[in-house]
Amino acid sequence: AFKAYCKVIEWLPKFQTVGKKLNYKYCYPRRSFDKKSIMWDLNYFKYYFLKLGGIEFNEQRLEDDFEVFADFLLKADSDFFLYRDFQSRNIMLKGGKLFFIDYQGGRKGPLQYDIASLLYDGKADIPPDTRNALLNHYLDALNKIVKVDRKKFLVYYHLFAYIRIMQAMGAYGLRGFYEKKTHFLQSIPYAVRNIEHLLHNSDMPIKVPELMRVFKRIAVSSYLRQFGDTHLRLVVRLQSFSFRNGLPSDEKGHGGGYIFDCRALPNPGRVKRYVSMTGKDPEIIKFLEKEKEVEKFIDNACALIKQSIENYQKRNFTDLMVSFGCTGGRHRSVYCAEEIKKRLIKIGNIKIDLKHREIG
Repeated sequence: AFKAYCKVIEWLPKFQTVGKKLNYKYCYPRRSFDKKSIMWDLNYFKYYFLKLGGIEFNEQRLEDDFEVFADFLLKADSDFFLYRDFQSRNIMLKGGKLFFIDYQGGRKGPLQYDIASLLYDGKADIPPDTRNALLNHYLDALNKIVKVDRKKFLVYYHLFAYIRIMQAMGAYGLRGFYEKKTHFLQSIPYAVRNIEHLLHNSDMPIKVPELMRVFKRIAVSSYLRQFGDTHLRLVVRLQSFSFRNGLPSDEKGHGGGYIFDCRALPNPGRVKRYVSMTGKDPEIIKFLEKEKEVEKFIDNACALIKQSIENYQKRNFTDLMVSFGCTGGRHRSVYCAEEIKKRLIKIGNIKIDLKHREIG
């Protein structure tokens, strides 16, 4: 699939640059992706997704943010052909050859929109690392035709990803919430996860506080994640830390999960020969695994975590943060985090990210 995407991406700059020679007066309904086009998409999102999806917002403040958002997008270089619906369902592969359809919405516009449309295509469910690799492949292919400033390109790229997702959400709202078409409802959890990803992995270069509040409400909505038979993969973020250096930060902004205090457990760090070791060393493992209270602590913690995992999976949540802390963050907390990982690894459809903050 990755190689196929690379082939598709190599074609995109050709569409965007050769197509710019078109007579745009024949484009319908707008000859360019201008402010009116942008506002249409934003209001489509507001009326069909936010209102029908039960997301609260302040009408005036959101409208003000839409104006700021649109004005910023219009600063991007727009002297190119914008395919508009450059997504997986409009690209066919037969006999090793690519065929493209559904470009009747094409118009004059910026480079960033179409690659964002492809890489943030909801049901394609492209993993973040793969998405980044494909974006770099696109920029390399583009640079062979048009020289672009990558840093400047990316400033606008993430905002075009947002507006493409909002446009898609408007369609999901109209066809799903209003017309009750299941296919569109099933796409909603993927769009929610894409919004969540952008919130935590990109900067917002403009001040749009009400719009950001809307995005955050979408990201934490269990209602929006329930639709269809979609089962998104849950990431369990395990980490160990030292209380001396402060509590771990919640990078995803959910404010949920668990922090377990391991300081009540027997401390191998008080034994001189163990001081330089960590909870990953055989000597420390042997020291702690023979203690019944340590085993009981891990059993209880694991039961709580599994209960949350089961609930989160039912609700299509994609992130659970679990932290284990001790005095120095080297022995007990490291051991507990490692043991919990061993127990959770058997659960299906989850990914476990383990980080030991104090020992690297």
